[in-house]
Amino acid sequence: MDQRGFELWALPWSEQVTFEELSVNIHPADRDRVRAAFNATRSVEGSYEIDFRILVGEEVRWISARGQGADAGIVDGAMFGIFLDVTGRKQAEEGSELLAGEMSHRVKNLLSIAAGLTQFTGRSASSVAQMTGELTERLTALGRAHDIVRPLPGEQGKAALLGDLLSVLLAPYDETAAFSGRIRVAVPRVGIGERTASTLAMAVHELATNSVKYGALSSAEGFLDLSSRTEGDRIFLIWAETGGPPIVGHPELSGFGSRLIARTVSSQLGGELTYDWQETGLVVTIAMRMEKLAA
Repeated sequence: MDQRGFELWALPWSEQVTFEELSVNIHPADRDRVRAAFNATRSVEGSYEIDFRILVGEEVRWISARGQGADAGIVDGAMFGIFLDVTGRKQAEEGSELLAGEMSHRVKNLLSIAAGLTQFTGRSASSVAQMTGELTERLTALGRAHDIVRPLPGEQGKAALLGDLLSVLLAPYDETAAFSGRIRVAVPRVGIGERTASTLAMAVHELATNSVKYGALSSAEGFLDLSSRTEGDRIFLIWAETGGPPIVGHPELSGFGSRLIARTVSSQLGGELTYDWQETGLVVTIAMRMEKLAA
């Protein structure tokens, strides 16, 4: 390799380098795949290209290895190929895939929520006109809540109060469209920044969607209570459901939405979500660092 190659792999300069020496730095999840691919280049004619990850300390780099297989183009007993640093491209691709997955998930969630809102609006309405009016109000409130997750241009950067954010997000699901009904919010008067608001909105939307499908908000007798407590430098938001369908076992949280909010709460709020499947209903605790709230 030339000097730039050694710098890319974060190895000291040497007159020769073996594949075994390079493979030490290859990401363990990619190592066997890369080894098999390089072995194949010895017998398969034509150009090859393979992308894989290497570890430089705690940093992950993506490398694209390209060359000619089966000694094609060999010069004086030496084969030539290149290593390209494609980390930026791979990160952009991963970001695009995550965004596409998130948008698809949001569309499905909104359709599920709309169906759930239609059902429980129909239970309490005494006429078609009343149902139409109440459902329109709830869907409009749902649109306002969705804007909090993705603010319009020119609206970014505005802070909000935690209680106001939760009120807007949960208004569509309350039977009375006010917090004297089946949803109660009791949180301290604390300001939050745009990034925190977006992360919390995403988490609350996911919890509300699941509640409308399977939990307390799917039942006319269901009740939702949101409260909080502080311990040291952390604040805990507690989502407690009661009066919903009986919970059988501990449902597996392996869906895209559950993984997405767990990751965003961890990375952006320095916190975590814990689920407690009690006989009376689901209790979810969202732990956040106080210093992250204003971000």
